[in-house]
Amino acid sequence: MAVPAFPLTSAARRPASGRSALTRAGRRRAPVWLAATAAATAVAVNLPLAYLAVRVLGAGWETLVRELASRTTLALALRSLGLAAGVAVLSAAVALPLAWLVTRTDLPGRGAWAVLGALPLVFPSYVAALTLVAFLGPSGFLQGWLAPLGAGRLPPLAYGYTGALLALALFTYPYTYLLLVAALRGLDPALEESSRSLGEGPWRTFFQVVLPQLRPTVAAGTLLVVLYTLSDFGAVSIVRYDTFTLSIYNAYRGLFDRTAAAVLALVLVALTLALVALEARAVRGSRPVRGRPSRSPAPVALGRWKLPALAGVALLSLACVGIPVGVVVSWAARALAVGNPLGPLGAAWEAGVGSLTVSAAAAVAAVALALPVAFWAVRYPGRLARGAERLTHSGYALPGLVIALAMVFFLTRFARPLYQTAAALVAAYVIRFLPEAVAATRSSLVAIAPVLEEAGRSLGRGPLAVFRSVTLPLLRPGLLAGGGLVFLTAMKELPATLILRPIGFETLATRVWSAASEGVYSEAALPALALLAVSGLPIYWLTIRPTLGRAGSR
Repeated sequence: MAVPAFPLTSAARRPASGRSALTRAGRRRAPVWLAATAAATAVAVNLPLAYLAVRVLGAGWETLVRELASRTTLALALRSLGLAAGVAVLSAAVALPLAWLVTRTDLPGRGAWAVLGALPLVFPSYVAALTLVAFLGPSGFLQGWLAPLGAGRLPPLAYGYTGALLALALFTYPYTYLLLVAALRGLDPALEESSRSLGEGPWRTFFQVVLPQLRPTVAAGTLLVVLYTLSDFGAVSIVRYDTFTLSIYNAYRGLFDRTAAAVLALVLVALTLALVALEARAVRGSRPVRGRPSRSPAPVALGRWKLPALAGVALLSLACVGIPVGVVVSWAARALAVGNPLGPLGAAWEAGVGSLTVSAAAAVAAVALALPVAFWAVRYPGRLARGAERLTHSGYALPGLVIALAMVFFLTRFARPLYQTAAALVAAYVIRFLPEAVAATRSSLVAIAPVLEEAGRSLGRGPLAVFRSVTLPLLRPGLLAGGGLVFLTAMKELPATLILRPIGFETLATRVWSAASEGVYSEAALPALALLAVSGLPIYWLTIRPTLGRAGSR
């Protein structure tokens, strides 16, 4: 997904009398090595799109038209879009009231509830689906608790559309929720106070004053949720709901029909781009929330609604945090009870080492490639620089499965020795998650005043010395944040890992998925717990802590 353009610093907009190096740099060519490295990165991360074009056009127009017009393709489109729409509505219905309760009301313990509301991000979709099946399935915990009470067989809520809807909506709503928390904290309370002073009640004030200001934020969060849903593979495979991603995987691995897989992938990419354009059109003309207000609004007294609101957030936290953690812990307890914990522990340890190795390598590589792209776009702005930066974001529009198929296509033809190696897997991670590193690096770089670099140059230091002693220390937080995000998302990536991993190579994600696909949930316990532990710390440090750190202090 493309990152909005950041404004230049005030030093970059000074008139000619006080012109800075950044302004002069924008009028001269960037160093050849910088432009070449950034351009090569932009081209490389767009190879998956080139693969789709080559594969589809190589099959002939008749094959393309036949696949596009088939009832199977239409059915998959309807099923995928129907799931995305349901997840979007349910996640927004959860995120909006929760964000309002923890930021604008006198809800008891709202700081703790604010953090608990964001914790479902820790759970990968396939782990969420596994715990849902274990709790609501035909032989699940809930059925076992209700059976002694004479209750009949529960409906199959954990499978099909309902299972996919619950697994994805209840564990992706934090994407919208976190954005809404930040937006609500940035709203100026003057408009709300004016509405109340004119005799409007709290509900009318919310719907007529607050909600219109949040429309761009809701749209942005909903788009993230929809894109995640369309690209998800783990959850839909666990709950057996056929979507584009699952069909692409089955076409590639089961029938080895790469043409059909490429056509389905092309349709999925087209849907993704159409949704991105639709979101941009929907928020056109909206006024974004700006900054942080000079004063905090008075908390809204919930009154008689305090206990129902408290019960609601408690049930949500129980469903999205308590039950999943409890299910995974129970799996671990059962694994220990069978008296053979060393096997699963050894496998989990090997998978953990594998996950840490490839994810850390991907994070380092992504940050290294993001640096020239960000420098070219910020310090030498121009059409080519902006175009290269935007092209690096194409990976976010492609599911990991499509990127993996493209990697297989190019590696088997042009770099056979790299096929099914850890290097190929790391490259796929970099293509998929490079936008996170670019966005973090760019946002940090635009905040560094060029006059600081000019001061270093005026002291006789060369460009490399200035970068090492001035720019890099100031840029380090952004680099760490970008690398941390790439590391986190690579740890949870499943479809690309399944296709590209070397023979015998396991990650925590593949270990969980393999054990679950075989129905041996006890063997999924230890890798799932390890994945939650490793993922939880970066999520808290990078997302929950800075966004919600003061949620309960107002």
